[in-house]
Amino acid sequence: MDQYLLKIVIIGNSRVGKTSLLTRYIDDRFTENHNTTIGVDFMVKDLVQEGKIAKLQLWDTAGQERFRNIVSLFYRGAEGLVVVFDVTDGESFKKVPFWLEEAMTQNEADCIAILVGNKTDMPNRAVDKETAQAFADQHGIQYIETSAKSAANVHELFDAMAEAILKRKTELGLPPLVTNSMEQSFIIQSTDVSQASWCGWGSGYCSSE
Repeated sequence: MDQYLLKIVIIGNSRVGKTSLLTRYIDDRFTENHNTTIGVDFMVKDLVQEGKIAKLQLWDTAGQERFRNIVSLFYRGAEGLVVVFDVTDGESFKKVPFWLEEAMTQNEADCIAILVGNKTDMPNRAVDKETAQAFADQHGIQYIETSAKSAANVHELFDAMAEAILKRKTELGLPPLVTNSMEQSFIIQSTDVSQASWCGWGSGYCSSE
């Protein structure tokens, strides 16, 4: 089967559940308390869709201000953006326009974005579904609600992203494993599912996950 490399970057405020979503998707597990991501984490998973192998490069980024310059380096060449907020934290939703604009500005490629309202299993919801959906509609992007804890819609999220990117590649007539120079530097050759931590090219900041 043809193989396609898909670079997907997960962005949003700290503590909205970005790492938990990836851990649930990759390993099918959930940890109630884990270390905050420092810098950037990197995971890879193969997904078969419509007779094609999608090699998902999943970049888990830190949400803290002090890592902003490091994280912005990894926006470049992204074909998919997963913008995550916590439905119980109104401030994390207010920051969504910032994250979306920053990533789109830094990324020279035309990429697909999905807005994700996470932690739907939690009480005391602060952002209603209608408000988030209206924002997504206004910006022409898809909106999905998830729970990393219960696994609700986690696989559906990444399946939808992979499907959208593969569709675009097909429409553009891109052959298998055509990547830009940024992506070529980070292809994982040895395993179907891998995890690595990156230090911002000598910045000294590494992931604690």
